[in-house]
Amino acid sequence: MKNIVLATAFTFALGTTTAQAQFFEGFSGEAALTGSKTTGNTDTTDAGLALKLEKAGENWTHKVKASADFGESNDVTNKKRYALGYQIDRQLTDRSYVYGNADYFSDDFGSYQEGYFLGGGYGYSVLVDSPVTWDLEAGLGFRSQKEQGVLGVREDELAARYTSDFDWVFNDNVSLYNDTELTYAQSDTNIWNETGITSQIAGNLAARVSFRVDHHTDVPVGIEKTDTITRVGIVYTMK
Repeated sequence: MKNIVLATAFTFALGTTTAQAQFFEGFSGEAALTGSKTTGNTDTTDAGLALKLEKAGENWTHKVKASADFGESNDVTNKKRYALGYQIDRQLTDRSYVYGNADYFSDDFGSYQEGYFLGGGYGYSVLVDSPVTWDLEAGLGFRSQKEQGVLGVREDELAARYTSDFDWVFNDNVSLYNDTELTYAQSDTNIWNETGITSQIAGNLAARVSFRVDHHTDVPVGIEKTDTITRVGIVYTMK
């Protein structure tokens, strides 16, 4: 079921090989690379890669995001998470729009091993003038997520989704973002929040520090409800 839903969503969005090339023309966005290395009493390695792209037309906006986080402690893997998402917006007015979105994640050490969401809804831009922008979204969709382990239970159900996307550009060199997403369903409610500060270094390069909290209300026995991740890295802006 998961493969059919994801394949249908992304095939519809990207189309044929020729259409794919045309689809990716005109995108702008950023690629971020994070990492850390500790040696001594504990040998740890953490690395992360994130991609965020957007293409805005007169009425339609395409958004693509992808991320990967990997970690080792004393040669033992303790972090391995991948996420992929696509959203398409159809502008209704200067401030309002409707959207459809598909998201997938795989996490070997999180509250749930894997899951996906496919849905749509309504968005409204509360603040549109620089230096502060703020978008809110609310929608419904189908969510599926599987508990950790070979015998982990999979829950397939309808879910409600709410998001907040807040950005504040302090000046030409420093900006802040705060993103929140809440997905409510009968078996489990997931809410995450990420805050980051970006500072320009030179040209298209910037430094970024971010902190994310990911919380589930209902998890299997022995699994923590809350995960956090702190990232420090370099961001490359593509225009």
